[in-house]
Amino acid sequence: MEIAALLITALLFGGMVLYAFGFAAFVFSALPSETAGPLIRKAFPHFYLFVLACATLAAVLLALNDLLGAGIMAAIVLSTIYARQILMPAINAATDAGEKRRFKWLHGLSVAITLAHIGGAAVVLVRLAGA
Repeated sequence: MEIAALLITALLFGGMVLYAFGFAAFVFSALPSETAGPLIRKAFPHFYLFVLACATLAAVLLALNDLLGAGIMAAIVLSTIYARQILMPAINAATDAGEKRRFKWLHGLSVAITLAHIGGAAVVLVRLAGA
């Protein structure tokens, strides 16, 4: 169970880092903003489902051996539900309404949540690695 939790958490960590610092940055540098924005908007729901699936599975696998690690993963699950169901639609609405100031604030919040998720997954990885 611990090896499976380690692998799932590593997948979560790597996937979030790749999406946040690789895919999103690449899309905005390779495509015009009028194409990149809608593409990212379509990709985010799938990204959040990936995070939800990995964090839920990791939390379940960790529940018997590492309550702190399971709690961190559960916090990632809960905050991802908020980000996907509430924050993402609010960001999209602000974009559609041309509310640049509101968009910047909401987008900054989503970035902070994603960075917290990456940090949380890193903490669990270090715990699982025994370092």
